[in-house]
Amino acid sequence: MSEQLTKSFQLENNDDAVIFGINDANLDLLAEKFQILIHPFGNQIDLKGAPDKINLVNNILRILLKLHHSGIQIGQADVISAIQMAQAGKLDYFSDLYNEILVRDANGKPIRVRNLGQRNYAKAILKNDITFGIGPAGTGKTYLAVVMAVAALKKGQVKKLILTRPAVEAGENLGFLPGDLKEKVDPYLRPIYDALYAILGTEHTNRLLERGVIEIAPLAYMRGRTLDEAFVLLDEAQNTTQEQMKMFLTRLGFGSKMVVNGDPTQIDLPRHSHSGLLQVNGLLRNLPHIGFIDFDASDVVRHPVVAEIIAAYDKNRSKE
Repeated sequence: MSEQLTKSFQLENNDDAVIFGINDANLDLLAEKFQILIHPFGNQIDLKGAPDKINLVNNILRILLKLHHSGIQIGQADVISAIQMAQAGKLDYFSDLYNEILVRDANGKPIRVRNLGQRNYAKAILKNDITFGIGPAGTGKTYLAVVMAVAALKKGQVKKLILTRPAVEAGENLGFLPGDLKEKVDPYLRPIYDALYAILGTEHTNRLLERGVIEIAPLAYMRGRTLDEAFVLLDEAQNTTQEQMKMFLTRLGFGSKMVVNGDPTQIDLPRHSHSGLLQVNGLLRNLPHIGFIDFDASDVVRHPVVAEIIAAYDKNRSKE
């Protein structure tokens, strides 16, 4: 039988129990991920399991409690991030994620990066003229890119936000959908609308859309334009052809930034078409002023089961 360690973690007062989560959900998550036993007793919890796991969980709880005392509201996403960083041996950097507020949402709530992958992504966007975010769904690529775009707009660094994605999923059936062109393509742009509504609020977003400060359009609308003093986001870039990707990247104007996001495992292009995202991954990776950030399942910030699903698919793909 492997060595077992029992350690107690003590809270300072009843209010600190908020870090345990609703119905101790955060404790249950820690117990499951680290394969230990956790027994709460009022302001104290007992941890029992392998010594290395117990020490990690104790350190996670200590950091979460410190963040709570500094006024940061701890949610399950924070606990998941702490777990991921602890498993990667990077828990010492966890508190650093809370040092900077990227922007505040419509309700005044601060928006911060959730993990090291997101922090590297945000830094790359600030540093480079063009940044590629490549990786699976759930890593926050779209949301964080919109956050960075809104932050740049609020600081006066750009005059316009241009947010686009290809409507490849509609294919030849697009003409059979009801409504005008905007009504036909809007469903494919919904994730971008959702991010804007969450950050700016519905009314403010709609006002900026009406004034042309924010433009949300299918990729085809970018052809023939030069985009100056704009923050330009191309989402779902795995569904661009090589010709479309070249067209988009060469729209970059003075005083502008571009962010290109995509997941190479979710290409919906016809079989005879080649993804522009796959091509630039090898073609542009070492050019100056262009940054590439690669996300993986460990960067997923959604429900913990999502990361497990992605990892399972990746494992299955490697066997094929």
